[in-house]
Amino acid sequence: MPARNPRRDLLIGLCCASLTPLRVRAQDAPEAGVDYLVLQNPQAVENRDRIEVIEFFQYSCPHCFAFTPDLNAWRKHLAPDVVYRRVPVAFDPSRQPHSQIYYALEALNRLDDMHEKVFKAFHVDHRHLLDPSEIADFMASNGIDRAQWLATYNSFSVVSKANQAVQVWTAYKIDGTPTLACDGRFLTAPSMVRSHSRSGCLLVMDYLIERARRERRKK
Repeated sequence: MPARNPRRDLLIGLCCASLTPLRVRAQDAPEAGVDYLVLQNPQAVENRDRIEVIEFFQYSCPHCFAFTPDLNAWRKHLAPDVVYRRVPVAFDPSRQPHSQIYYALEALNRLDDMHEKVFKAFHVDHRHLLDPSEIADFMASNGIDRAQWLATYNSFSVVSKANQAVQVWTAYKIDGTPTLACDGRFLTAPSMVRSHSRSGCLLVMDYLIERARRERRKK
């Protein structure tokens, strides 16, 4: 039996130890069908030159409200080749006014300061924001001219976008919010990932964006 070589044994031990984290990382890599879904019918993206991320949300959804600060922070670090957009969801047609609120704020260039305020009005102040007059009063209290708001909210463009949003989330087969889509091919959500956490969902999104980037380069 050969004599033990302490130095050799130490090196072998260090090598084995260094391999363990790699195995853990491989095991923890996002898994299709577990942490995200691969769409059977990929959807067209608005800008083919950039990787599209879509946030499907509802103003009435408490989980969307809780996720918004995390998403806002995460969006600030997206690479230039990624484009981010939101699509409001109204599973109940009676919630369609919320979709119109979103697109009216977009048309008035007031999403940056009003998006979270709408969430807060619903979830903290318990305002339903379904009646056009109530909505207009709320917007006026936040510095938006009431007449301008009503004209924008009821405009053909805003109503059309709210109706088109239904077609988009239906095509993606969204059945819960919040849900994130990547490049028209992948879906994930905090409720879907193994950690069942918002941070875990964003890690999966980082993975999906990088996967989409790699696969685009191969084409």
